[in-house]
Amino acid sequence: MTSSRLWHGLCLCMTLLVGSLVAPGLALAAETAVPKLERRVTDQTGTLDAASIVRLEADIQALETEKGAQIAVLMVPTTDGEPIEQYAVRVFEAWKLGRQKTDDGVLFVIAKNDRTLRIEVGYGLEGAVTDAQASRIIREQVTPRFREGDFTGGVEAGVNALIGLVKGEALPPVEKAKANAAETVRGIPTGILFGAGLVLVILPVWAAALLGAVAGFMFTGSLLFVLLGGVLGVICSVVGKGFLPGGAARTMSRRGLGRGGFGGGFGGGFGGGGGGFGGGGGGGFSGGGGRSGGGGASGSW
Repeated sequence: MTSSRLWHGLCLCMTLLVGSLVAPGLALAAETAVPKLERRVTDQTGTLDAASIVRLEADIQALETEKGAQIAVLMVPTTDGEPIEQYAVRVFEAWKLGRQKTDDGVLFVIAKNDRTLRIEVGYGLEGAVTDAQASRIIREQVTPRFREGDFTGGVEAGVNALIGLVKGEALPPVEKAKANAAETVRGIPTGILFGAGLVLVILPVWAAALLGAVAGFMFTGSLLFVLLGGVLGVICSVVGKGFLPGGAARTMSRRGLGRGGFGGGFGGGFGGGGGGFGGGGGGGFSGGGGRSGGGGASGSW
């Protein structure tokens, strides 16, 4: 009898132990996946028509251009039982809405089949979009329209209300990022600049242009500086060769860094990477490194 009870006790303990180890993994696997951030309005339910999405994204992009803040809309069918608040935080953390250290991002997420929604606010906008204001937007602007089946109108009303609040907030100017990029260029040691100039003179014109463009991108990440770097490379190469004897200029151009090796290795590598850069700058959307402050409001209809 004692042995039987001991055996059953051991079995129960093992069951509880295995369950405690497996359950968290199952719960994690059951979480609704966070979609990849590719645009400002993501509708996985097919509710919003293309024209409405274009209008919403244009308004949100205009705000980002003016203030630097980022707003993103996500509509999913369901969170599969996960509280809308928890899901919104996971999405915000994955998307990193708002500028880094400014944290001026807002996420507007709707779980259509669950009939729940959430406005999640970044740290930097908690004074502009308070919990009370977010709740009021949901109650007065969004859910009344959702109850009538007007999802497009509800989303647009919510976004417009958020834009209005963000516009009234004093935020760091958008131009600050460009100023930082310029300071980075100015802070390059003179020796490096001199060495780079000498290399540009040695290289063929096409290679100097390519190197200048790469340097412009590496130091600033700006397409404008990519173009300026390429032009500067051509100018340095052409003007510099003008101060060298003709034979020396031709010899240095041929031998410089190895025409075949430089063109095949470096040129090919940059060409492969250029597609990624072009794709990122060709209309895609990504977060700026912002964080959620945990503030905002939730609602249902």
